[in-house]
Amino acid sequence: MDIFALLEFPDLVRVGSVCTSWNSAYTSICSFEQYKCSQAPCLIYTSESAGEHVAFLYSLVEKRAYKLTLPELHIQRRYLIGSSHGWLVTADDRSEMHVVNPVTSEQISLPSVTSIEQVTPILDEAGAICGYHFSRHTAQAIMGQSSTYSLSALRDHLFHKALLFYDTSARNYFVVLIHNPFGQLSFARLGDEKWTWLRPHSYFDDCIYKDGILYAVTLRGTVIAFDISMTVVTTKIIFDSRSCYGNERVYIVEAPWGDLLQVRRPEIWISELPHRHGCACCATFKKTSWRIKISKVCLESGKLVQINSLDDHALFLGHNRFPC
Repeated sequence: MDIFALLEFPDLVRVGSVCTSWNSAYTSICSFEQYKCSQAPCLIYTSESAGEHVAFLYSLVEKRAYKLTLPELHIQRRYLIGSSHGWLVTADDRSEMHVVNPVTSEQISLPSVTSIEQVTPILDEAGAICGYHFSRHTAQAIMGQSSTYSLSALRDHLFHKALLFYDTSARNYFVVLIHNPFGQLSFARLGDEKWTWLRPHSYFDDCIYKDGILYAVTLRGTVIAFDISMTVVTTKIIFDSRSCYGNERVYIVEAPWGDLLQVRRPEIWISELPHRHGCACCATFKKTSWRIKISKVCLESGKLVQINSLDDHALFLGHNRFPC
């Protein structure tokens, strides 16, 4: 078991197919927190031609894709809103969220989307949920008119990012959800019946759990610490940024040497004018990044200190828990 836990994921899949006992060890390691070394990131994707129950895992190390068959999951219909510890946080076609292990096909349902502060179910004559009422209120104000969405359409407008963390004191996992309107923060432990809204701040873009504290960063770069271990959540502003909102993504990650790092990645829109049917009037747009700024978050002084090197480490950014 200890040797298997040191393997890269593609090699682990191979040894799991050798015999029954090795497959049992492989399945156990694919559970939460069983890896003993940092894994090179893999990309997961689906294809309409492959069917609803098939996903592909692309290894950046081997530069090849592995086919994963998930017979009990319509994985091709799911929206992927986050990944951590080898698990995926997905939203199904009713906008309900589930934590999924793409290797073992294990699935854990999260609290209903209707328990999120801004979401109210709409019931039909039989009492079944047929849609959702979405309110655009924050702890400070009502930020716009409410909307009504179908069961599947809500996920297009509600979710931004979800991350899975392990709480050693509670010996349980919890999911942090960044969602609309305007970057709200909610969390739920596995087994909870509802989501807990972390008010009053807004415009969150990323978060990380370290040493029993949840650290979240806003689009302005403000870093806020939440102690969610008690019934009443306590909040502390670590760094209060005065910068204006811009077209950028802001991340907070833990470096291999233990420091918290704030990463700012400005984005610009590039317009492309493809000629279709002899006409260039249908413009498409794509985002691109032109620089990355990395700063150490000094928890004691409440300051940011810019750094210019990660030494021999690589940083991967996306809608996941970022490896570095």
